[in-house]
Amino acid sequence: MAVKSQDKGNHVSNPTKRIRWATQRVTGANERHIRQSIKDRFQHRKAGSTDKKRQSGEAPHLEGIDEEEIEAAELVDGLDPTGRRIYFNIPLPDSAKDAEGHPLAHYERNKIRTAKYTPLSFVPKNLWFQFHNVANIYFLFVILLGIYWIFGNPNPALSSVPLIVILFLTAVKDGIEDWRRTVLDNELNNAPTHRLVDWNNVNTSEDSISMWRRFKKATTHAIISTYHLWSSKRKNKSAEGKTYTERALDESRPSVETRQSHRASMLSVESEVSDNGIKMTPVPSPQPESRKQLGGAERLTVNDRPLTSFSFEGGDGGQQPNGHGAAPKSTGQERSQAPGKLYGSIIDPFNQVPGKARFKKEYWKSIQVGDFVKIYNEDQIPADIVVLATSESDGQCYVETKNLDGETNLKVRQALHCARKLKHAKDCERASFEIESEPPNPNLYQYSAAARWTQRDVQVPEDPGTEMAEPISINNLLLRGCSLRNTEWVLGVVVYTGRETKIMLNAGITPSKRSRIARDLNWYVVYNFAILFLMCLVSGIVQGVTWAESQTSSDFFEFGSIGGSPPLDGFITFWSCVILFQNLVPISLYISVELIRLAQAFFIYSDTFMYYDRIDYPCTPKSWNISDDLGQIEYVFSDKTGTLTQNVMEFKKCTINGVPYGEAYTEAQAGMQRRQGIDVEAEGAKVHKQIAQDRVRMLQDLRKMHANPYLHDDELTFVAPDFVMDLRGTSGAGQKSANEEFMLALALCHTVITERTPGDPPKLDFKAQSPDEAALVATARDCGFTVMGRSNDGIILNVLGQEREFTVLNTLEFNSTRKRMSAIIRMPSGKIVLYCKGADSVIYSRLRPGEQSQLRRDTGEHLEMFAREGLRTLCIACKELDEEEYQVWNKEHDLAAAAITGREDKLEAVSDAIERDLTLLGGTAIEDRLQDGVPDAIALLGDAGIKLWVLTGDKVETAINIGFSCNLLNNDMDLIVFKIEDGKISSAEMELDKHLEAFGLSGSDEELQIARKDHRAPSATHAIVIDGDSLKLVLQDELRQKFLLLCKQCKSVLCCRVSPSQKAAVVRMVKNGLDVMTLSVGDGANDVAMIQEADVGVGIAGEEGRQAVMSSDYAIGQFRFLQRLILVHGRWSYRRLAETIANFFYKNIVWTFALFWYQIYNNFDVTYLFDYTYILLYNLAFTSLPVIFMGILDQDVSDKVSLAVPQLYRRGIERREWTSLKFWTYMLDGIYQSVICYYMGHLLFAPATFNTENGLNINDRSRVGVFIACATIVVVNIYVMINMYRWDWLFLLLTAISILLIWFWTGVYTAFPSAAYFYKAAPQVFGQLSFWVMVLLTTAVCLLPRFAAKAFQKLYRPRDIDIIREQVSQGKFQHLDQYEAYVPPAKLPSATSSEVSEPPKPNQRGGKTLADDERPMYPPSVAATGTTHNPRSQNGSDGTEYTGHRMSHSLEQPPRPSFDRPRPSYDRMRDSMDRIRPSFEASHDFTSAALLTRLESSHSGTPTRRTLHGTSSLR
Repeated sequence: MAVKSQDKGNHVSNPTKRIRWATQRVTGANERHIRQSIKDRFQHRKAGSTDKKRQSGEAPHLEGIDEEEIEAAELVDGLDPTGRRIYFNIPLPDSAKDAEGHPLAHYERNKIRTAKYTPLSFVPKNLWFQFHNVANIYFLFVILLGIYWIFGNPNPALSSVPLIVILFLTAVKDGIEDWRRTVLDNELNNAPTHRLVDWNNVNTSEDSISMWRRFKKATTHAIISTYHLWSSKRKNKSAEGKTYTERALDESRPSVETRQSHRASMLSVESEVSDNGIKMTPVPSPQPESRKQLGGAERLTVNDRPLTSFSFEGGDGGQQPNGHGAAPKSTGQERSQAPGKLYGSIIDPFNQVPGKARFKKEYWKSIQVGDFVKIYNEDQIPADIVVLATSESDGQCYVETKNLDGETNLKVRQALHCARKLKHAKDCERASFEIESEPPNPNLYQYSAAARWTQRDVQVPEDPGTEMAEPISINNLLLRGCSLRNTEWVLGVVVYTGRETKIMLNAGITPSKRSRIARDLNWYVVYNFAILFLMCLVSGIVQGVTWAESQTSSDFFEFGSIGGSPPLDGFITFWSCVILFQNLVPISLYISVELIRLAQAFFIYSDTFMYYDRIDYPCTPKSWNISDDLGQIEYVFSDKTGTLTQNVMEFKKCTINGVPYGEAYTEAQAGMQRRQGIDVEAEGAKVHKQIAQDRVRMLQDLRKMHANPYLHDDELTFVAPDFVMDLRGTSGAGQKSANEEFMLALALCHTVITERTPGDPPKLDFKAQSPDEAALVATARDCGFTVMGRSNDGIILNVLGQEREFTVLNTLEFNSTRKRMSAIIRMPSGKIVLYCKGADSVIYSRLRPGEQSQLRRDTGEHLEMFAREGLRTLCIACKELDEEEYQVWNKEHDLAAAAITGREDKLEAVSDAIERDLTLLGGTAIEDRLQDGVPDAIALLGDAGIKLWVLTGDKVETAINIGFSCNLLNNDMDLIVFKIEDGKISSAEMELDKHLEAFGLSGSDEELQIARKDHRAPSATHAIVIDGDSLKLVLQDELRQKFLLLCKQCKSVLCCRVSPSQKAAVVRMVKNGLDVMTLSVGDGANDVAMIQEADVGVGIAGEEGRQAVMSSDYAIGQFRFLQRLILVHGRWSYRRLAETIANFFYKNIVWTFALFWYQIYNNFDVTYLFDYTYILLYNLAFTSLPVIFMGILDQDVSDKVSLAVPQLYRRGIERREWTSLKFWTYMLDGIYQSVICYYMGHLLFAPATFNTENGLNINDRSRVGVFIACATIVVVNIYVMINMYRWDWLFLLLTAISILLIWFWTGVYTAFPSAAYFYKAAPQVFGQLSFWVMVLLTTAVCLLPRFAAKAFQKLYRPRDIDIIREQVSQGKFQHLDQYEAYVPPAKLPSATSSEVSEPPKPNQRGGKTLADDERPMYPPSVAATGTTHNPRSQNGSDGTEYTGHRMSHSLEQPPRPSFDRPRPSYDRMRDSMDRIRPSFEASHDFTSAALLTRLESSHSGTPTRRTLHGTSSLR
């Protein structure tokens, strides 16, 4: 709406309002200050400022001040002073220009660079990043020390080789990753869009490109051109479209996801850009293929609108004079009461323009703030753009935000009312206005700005005009990265570009994660530094003291020291030892670990048994550095909808006017019968046969009643022949009318977009904001109430063969606080009806008090039964409005919609006022089936010792039944339903103390310390179910520890009605409180918080888009793949990496201490025992391959055995593979072996009898070093092999190569005279029998203790893995060979006699069992998200997420003879519920129908009745 300061007319809004509340905005301090200053100003001039007031006089007042005056003043006074003003065809004011007349404001370029490097900056910048690693700095320091000869480095240049290799390999890896980002950046920056050219954008000035920038650009273009020349042949051969690999490798950050442009490539884009433009563009979007062939100057013709639109432009593209569009003629008298609103127009009729402006294809990177751009259907949005006009006459457009927030549903955006007449380029030239916008911020779901212009009267040219303004919200903003859908074109102006766009401000929000081993590794490296320091210190002190002594042999054989004094000699020796013992700090360990993790990520990605062929998606690692954490997971936190379930909604049942309809046999119902000992397979076959017969009958009856061309037999999910009979009037006119009204509510109360697929018959597809909403509209279609599409301001329905148009006056959409949705409809008869759908507790609390008592009881009982079957329920209600009531409310609604500050709160308040005194129509039940293999996967994870918690927004009843279906709960458990009625912390503490006492606990710190050390799985005797309101209490600091200890004693925990922040808080509580490894798995945007909070986040690529996937560490297609990811790859990765790191430290200790022992016999003068090349190549070549391939390929048991014996995973939960004891054991073992390796050679040469046949001896230092070095390398490599579980030909070959490499190097290196004193050392040493005997003896003596310890452990102290490996060798797991990939077969639960015949268990929580009408109800719906950007939670058919509509006209309560007809599903479920209630639910206060029947509305003018504990029944 536009607000002007001098307007005496009475205005009513345009009929169609679509307002979305995305987040609950908290008014900031600046806004409160501005608003208060405005109010203070009005207090002083209230009496004399009537010329500034509008004359409607019907708006509510605030402290005596006209609210409309405040809103107008807010528009005039502006927004945040740190925001921006953008001018269009208006000269910049002097305050916005510098001395040279250039704009003071400088905005970001639209060119995006997510790559870290440029060709010129790669080397220095990459080195800068690499030297953030302390180990690299250490080795650089060692190399610099070696430059000075006084420190005794024999070859400083050669000593730099290891570091250079490490830096080079890391740089290559970083370069490949960054090159891919650069290519994607260039493709996106060079994507085409249509920009208005040949007009003056006063907001920016042409950039002056410096010579340095030109040089950088030239260098980049040269390298890119070279790359494209090299890869052109490969690109030509590649198949069209994305390959399997490309589809799988989604980038992990939103900023990268948006780079998937719809354009083919950078080269093809460049060829598209021409110098010509499109001057007149009131055009539909050409198809992408045809647009590529269009010349720039070719005109495009106007075609008919798509069949999904039903809207055609008028001559001026504006609203019809009455502001309502095509209204029924019969309602002309009523329409006359609602005159049209004057919105004004930003087009200045007196603005003289040259008419040269045109739209031209340009690159995205050329877009600037203040540009006019035109976006066509299927195009991506190049920047954040305010919508001025669209191809739709009502100003609507539809965008897909998958790249932005991961959602695949379409969202509606609106053009500004004042700009909808813009069609041509010349209109853009004539438009004179400015936009005052808030500063850039990362909030994706909120935006505040205002458009201001001077409204000129064509009839009065001399009139200076009236200042007008129109608010701009997120509903008028297209965000960069979104895609335009179902709209021919959109014309808009750019407000944010480049790094200031909202998607770029949100880039990189996923926190970086480090594995637990990586965190521990730093400490062990520090320990090695400490050992190195002690070794160097001892060497320096001993050397200094030795040189200080007199009367020694050194007086005769030495010619003085380097330092000249003992202290200085000791100091030099200290730093010389740093060089000598440098291998103690393993520089190659870091790069080796990275290579191992890279290989592990590749194995995970390549596992075809985790490939989901339905969506062509493998398991995709997003974070490569935490694979070992997968082997230590103790707690898994899972969402329910879309994670455990398929999130493919099927409408199964409903209750209308107290009559239940629908036949279904759900998994939850089967689980309930299984607990009763019923053979569910036989029962299921019987029921499915009956449903199939009823389905055939229903289809026949539907076609007899109406030949519906849009009814497809295979898509019918609602099987209810009796519904069709009642719709035909079999049960009377009252029930027939109720059924028709119910289906009308489903067909009218939604935001679904219709897409028609041509054919005979045609097919209608519904694009909805959630799968639930599409299921509701699809069921209405199947029953003859078909949504054909939308007109200018309404919906066109085919009602049993007759097309009718219903005008949508307002749509009050869902948000997490409202938990309901409403649509205000003007019926063809002219009456106004409000339809509302939402959570049962929300709708019941808003019903007209004192009416429909029997209907409430019946509907509540039916909804309870539906929930027990695992169905997602919601209520449908309505209310009839008279014209005067609606017009008064609509003015309030317009004011709230026009507010810039606090708009969401005001809209919520005004919506709440109309959604009262509703009339109940009925309820719906939708099934979201479990995914394949979920029960088996959960059971398998439980056997592994992993605890699974479910965090969901669903109703308590639904969650409990799903818990039984997927093996989380069983009938032997005592279910603790934790609900605090009065909402007091003291009550929650008393409840916690009571339950803790049953376990003998008090919640003390000592008990928490014991719990942190106890990793055993709790016994399957207890489970907790808690709702969101109670969870908020127990997460308080004073209660969190007690709640955590209580949950630690329970096998399963189900948190219902929880928000995203509560999900993250629960994960944080467990992760930090118990010091355990956690994993979160989810599929929707509302799961991102807990995915990021957990140690490992797993996203499921399901129906809710890709935000969970983008924010996750691993992405999978189905929940069942989690078992293989954790139990196979996770366990392997953890064990491999732990063993690799331990062996790495061991081999460095052996080598370094062998050098240290030699120093004892030369007074620590830092003489090198080994040739310096040995020291450099030890970690780089001689011992690197075996230990690296241990981390890549070692395997204790196969994947099939890992799944068959999940208990093997528990060693990872207990963190036994990598402990301090293991580290120090390997270190001590290394020290022992270093002693043997050195002293075997030392003692061999002690007699000094090593003369060769030519008379020369070989007892010099370098040749003795060959003896010791070769023996040491043999020992180390065989030691690593002993620690390997899997000996295959590849590993044996690698071990042999590593051992023989030192022989090869010694032979080659000493064959040339350049080896100096080392010349001919190889034949001289290797020709001695003593050498081979010493190597053999040294190997045996070194490895004997390790071999003996392993033999003793495996024989007398076998671990689980040792027993299983022995059984494998005995052939006890050969039966697994018949499976391609072992997935344990479904366990058919056997009903024990106790489950069938034992009497009901007493209430273990004390107290008597309440009657049905006295039991407390679980709290009303708490939505799964705090915003509307989650499609599933927007239209919550899980019973928590739909917003209600009200209709005050009452339905006649007819007799229901249809109850006498057989209703198999209803009777079956009722019978099951009656039998199970005494044994389970009754003992746990499990029912909601009782309270629903007593629920009165606190919003209907009468006090709300209190529950047993005295709290409001609507929370």
